[in-house]
Order: sequence, then structure tokens, then C-alpha cells
Amino acid sequence: MKHKLIALMLAGVIALGTAACTSDSGNGGTVTVGITQEPSVFDPHTMVAAGDKEIMFNVFEGLYKFDSNGNLNPCLATAVEISDDSTVYTFDIREGVKFHNGNDMTTDDVVYSLKRAAGLLDGQDGALVTDLDGITDVTADGNKVKVTLDAPNSELLSYFTVAIIPDEVADINATPVGTGPFVFGSYTIGQDVTLLRNDNYWKSGLPYIDKAVFKITADMDAGLIELQNGSIDIYPYLTTDRANQLDPAAFNVLKKGSNMVQIFALNNKVKPLDDQRVREAICYAISRDDIISVTMEGAGEPLTTAMSPAMGSYYDTSLDGTYTRDIEKAKALLAEAGYPNGFDITITVPSNYLVHVNTAVELKSELAAAGINCTINQVDWATWLSDTYTDRNYETTVIALTSNYAPYDVLNRYQTDNSGNFINYSNARVDEILAQIPLETDDAVKTGLYHEILRLMLDDAASCYIQDPANTVAVSTKISGYNLYPMYVQDLSEVKFN
Repeated sequence: MKHKLIALMLAGVIALGTAACTSDSGNGGTVTVGITQEPSVFDPHTMVAAGDKEIMFNVFEGLYKFDSNGNLNPCLATAVEISDDSTVYTFDIREGVKFHNGNDMTTDDVVYSLKRAAGLLDGQDGALVTDLDGITDVTADGNKVKVTLDAPNSELLSYFTVAIIPDEVADINATPVGTGPFVFGSYTIGQDVTLLRNDNYWKSGLPYIDKAVFKITADMDAGLIELQNGSIDIYPYLTTDRANQLDPAAFNVLKKGSNMVQIFALNNKVKPLDDQRVREAICYAISRDDIISVTMEGAGEPLTTAMSPAMGSYYDTSLDGTYTRDIEKAKALLAEAGYPNGFDITITVPSNYLVHVNTAVELKSELAAAGINCTINQVDWATWLSDTYTDRNYETTVIALTSNYAPYDVLNRYQTDNSGNFINYSNARVDEILAQIPLETDDAVKTGLYHEILRLMLDDAASCYIQDPANTVAVSTKISGYNLYPMYVQDLSEVKFN
């Protein structure tokens, strides 16, 4: 096995054509998906942006994979055996799978991939996928791969969706090679990402189309024009008002809860937001229902906590509506914190997401009633990702948080030292519970612990949680087989022309 450090920057690729085309037979042809986010990383183990992941879902696969109903199913593994103490996961590896470079996938590749993700290769400084940093060893025996952990973890299976990649590819970011239904074709900055049919895909008969193009549009309105002109076939994350402009004879409009959490993120380490009373005042100063009405025309589920109701029993319904808008209470809290006349604050928002920009505009209007004067700073996605999310150089921001369809993945980001904890939240009891949950096997106990975290974060007013926005997708009536997921995914494996 070749243990190689992987470069993280794309060297460059050759562009292919992007015009949508049809097929008379149902199979073949090109389907074009409109996106507003410029891709940034193609290395599956270092991706952060949901917009990158939704594209590369078609290229990379893990031992397990979520389906459109949120079920976690075997993929490159056929089964798993978990030890009674949840310290050893043993996978049966699927045979007959080929990588896009034509090589067979072997247990060596699985071992390499998991070790790389967990930071166990020679020369690595730490885990690339932080949720796998508890892995201490990965070994192969025949067609089985055994993963050993440093402590019991009953919540780890959903993280084995991490991509399996070939160990002989030196730079997986510049040469994205996976096992998925589509092969990476090209990326042209500012234009598109092109994927090609994987003729050797292990699922017989799939995919149906020859080519999938993810076309980068300047914004939602520009994408809407291209959608109506026929140069885009699928456009996700539409606002309701724009979806209503479409001809129902030409487009099917699909809606589903996204299991996303739109957050008005408050940097807990920046004054005056380091004061719990100030954060609580902000929570009381806004109207979630009005924001949803303005930004989504009501097509969103109001949130009080950091979890969507899509998580079922792990979501605590008793906390709903805790922060009903109360301007006088907000002013009293601000006065108690030493800000009787309010204060000035900046909302940094990625300009390519219209729903977040519109949310920022509505927040500015609502917060003014409590004496909080907001300046909106629109930045491009790359700047937001580097300065706001990674470097945490911001006061407030609006974004939608995505996760696996698993409650631990939703809340684990709020551990004090988690790299995804961009709001700089810290609570010792929350850290303690998050360390305890993986040790539990009783689901009722785990449910109670998740509820406790949600209550603690609510009491701390960690940030303002606004809505789980409905994912509204326009799909050309010329095609079928498009499945909406309760997560940030564009699965084109079953899409075909009618």
C-alpha cells in the first residue's frame, strides 16, 4: 500500500461542454443541475462545504450510504458486526467493485481510506475527518476489515459513509477517483462541474444518463432564467415565489424537509455577544414566523433549538416556542447587560445564497426595534468559508447547517474543541454529555441526553435557530427518477429521460 500525503489544492482540469440534451430512449443524454456555489474542494476527506458534498455524492461512496428516506444502508460493505462494547466494527467488504481508474477495490484500499480519514498514516498530524479520530487501528483479514476504537462508540456507524478511495492515487483532490455512479470529468471555474457515466458501476443498469453537469449560476434569479430557457433541467433550493413562476407543464416542483438548520450564528467570543444576556435578547427580538414568511413564503419549520424536528424523538418538542418575540424583554436584557441604548453589529452573509441574504435583511429590520443596529456585509462563498467559518473572524452570520441524518452529527459540532464549532460555543456539561452518548447503548437514555443538550444550549442562548427550510426543487417534466433527500444531496444515479 502506498501511504501518501494528499495535496489539497486543485491543479487544473479541462472543460467539457455543458449544454443540456435529451434522449429518446430514456437512457443516455445530459442532465444539467443549477447551483449557485463555486466548488472549493474535491478531496472527500477534507470537504467542508455542503455544496461540494452534494456534487461529489455522485462520485464517492463509503462502506455505508444514506438513501432518500434517511435510512443508513450497506454500500461498499455488505454487512457490519459491532462488538458488544462498541469498540470494534468489523465490515464485510463488497466484492466486484471497481474504481473509476479501472482498478479493483480491495480491502487494502478500505484500510488505506479509513486510516487516512482517521489520521493514522505515516506523516499525518491528525484526523482529516475529526469524527473518526477515535480509531486506533484498521486491519484486513480476508474479505473483512476490522476497525478498532480507543473507547466504546455506539454512534459511529453513520460516519462510515466516509469515502473509500484508491491508495495509489497521489492527489485525490486533483484526481477525484471513487466508486460512485459517475466519474469526475472536469471543473471549469465559474462555469461547471461535469460528471460522466460510470460504465463499470457495481449497481447493474445504473446510472441511466451519460453525463451530469452542475452549472454554476451567478445567483438564483440567473438560474431561474436558464431553467425557464431549458438550459437547466434541475434547480434545487428555490424560494417559493420563484417556484411559483414556473410553468407546471414544464416543471414538477418537489418539496421536502431538508433537515437543515438555518442559524443566525452569534460568535460567542466577540463582545458584546460573549454575554449570555445579549444573545438571549437577540433571540427574543426576532420573529421566526415573520422571517419564514418573508424568506420562504411560509415553507419552513420554525426552530427554537439546534436540531430539526426531522430527527424524530431526539428532537425535544417541549422547547418549541421558548423565544416568542418580546421586544420589551429584549430591551430589558440589553439594559441589564449594560447596553440600554443597544449596539451596532455586522451580519456577514454569503452573497450566493438568496435565502440567507433575505434573512439578514429581515433580521436587520426586526433587531432595530430593540436598538440593535445591523450592517449587512455580503461576501463571496470562498471568503465566507475561509474567514467566517474556518477563521471565525466575524460577529454574526446567517447560514444553514447540514449534517448526516443522525442526531450525534447534528450536535457534535458544539463540542468546545470541535473544528466545526464556528460559533465558539462552550459548555462543560455539553462536552461531558457528548463524550457520554457514544458509550450508551440504551436509546431511551441517549434520547434523554440529546434533550438535555438542547435545553442547555437553549438556556445559554448559544445562537438564534430560525428554521428548517423546505427544499424546493424544480425538475423538468422531461425527466424522472429524481429523489429528494432529507439532507444536502443531489443524487442523479436514477435520473433518466422519460
